[in-house]
Amino acid sequence: MKDRIKIYRRELFQELTEILAYWSEHSPDPVFGGFYGKIDNENRVYPNSPKGVVLNGRILWTFSAAYNLTQNQEYLFLAKRAYEYLVGHFVDVQFGGVYWSLDYKGEILNDRKQIYGMAFCIYGLSEYYKATMNESALNMAIRLYQLIEIHAYDFVRKGYFEAFCRDWTPIADLRLSEKDANEKKSMNTHLHIAEAYANLYRVWPDSKLKQQVEKLLEVFAHHIIDDRTHHLNLFFDENWNVKTNIISYGHDIEAAWLLQEVAEVIQHPGWTMTMRSLAVKISDAVSEGLDEEGGLHYASENGEMIREKHWWPQAEAMIGFFNAYQVSGDEKYLHQSIRSWQFAKRHIKDQQKGEWFWGINPDLSPMPGQDKVGFWKCPYHNGRACMELFHRIERIFNLQN
Repeated sequence: MKDRIKIYRRELFQELTEILAYWSEHSPDPVFGGFYGKIDNENRVYPNSPKGVVLNGRILWTFSAAYNLTQNQEYLFLAKRAYEYLVGHFVDVQFGGVYWSLDYKGEILNDRKQIYGMAFCIYGLSEYYKATMNESALNMAIRLYQLIEIHAYDFVRKGYFEAFCRDWTPIADLRLSEKDANEKKSMNTHLHIAEAYANLYRVWPDSKLKQQVEKLLEVFAHHIIDDRTHHLNLFFDENWNVKTNIISYGHDIEAAWLLQEVAEVIQHPGWTMTMRSLAVKISDAVSEGLDEEGGLHYASENGEMIREKHWWPQAEAMIGFFNAYQVSGDEKYLHQSIRSWQFAKRHIKDQQKGEWFWGINPDLSPMPGQDKVGFWKCPYHNGRACMELFHRIERIFNLQN
């Protein structure tokens, strides 16, 4: 088994190198700065596509984290590019926060304040601070956190509201995208606030920040994780009434390991114990979404399986099942983590042109008309899976480079 784990670790590091090489080569926009908003499956660039703050924030996190792992100066250069573009174009100097999207020239396209997008900026900025000790980056992350607490936190019912107009007044359409429900609160935003706040706490261990992370874990335990099925509910009104009947297997398995990590970062024994237990239960619930080859289906709606397999749930399954193995000691979870990687390697990775396809159809063909680089398609999920597992394997098996 240790030999198999060594092979897994070696393949993950090689995959990380290839993912980052793709983004280094293809994604920077040499004319207008920052990164292209869209590259398709054939690696065709769409230079006039919008540039989203989520993509920029995720690139910032990925290359900062990759530099922190490898000390490769090329990764730091790309992280600096993302940081400077974020500061120079996305930051709203009048009302605070960051814009949701820009046009290809870097001019404001959508000036809404989407809390999900701000969370990814905090996530990226705090990781960049770890890489550079740039105090301006840390201060910006802290300011974004403070703005979220001032404007988005629900002091009555806990949790966070989804979105606002540029000047922080209420907005009618709260959705991240057209496929989402237009509700006041969502699992997705809360998960990534927790992720961002925990990463900020690593470099800025503020007592108030820790309290807010504890409240986020409470929200997940009491409102978001279904205590009967151990799936995560997705959308809620302001009173935490559940508004949809969709199971997102990718978000389930991502939350399974990520919430445990959040509890461990703030060193809260009670929440750590709770989240470790839930990590295994959620992983077991997710197993219903696996196919016979180990691929993870996208979702289930009203009991009907959506049989597409997108890139990011496979990446999150690699971490989530490995974490369940670490918690439980049961090797079936380790085997599934490796199977998830093997499935992605066989069917999701583009062996000819690089990077991972957005997803595949039930017949295993790549989904047409999707992005390799895009508003939502980034190196964050698959790059993070490689880095997270590399760290975990190194720790538990005491392996050296």
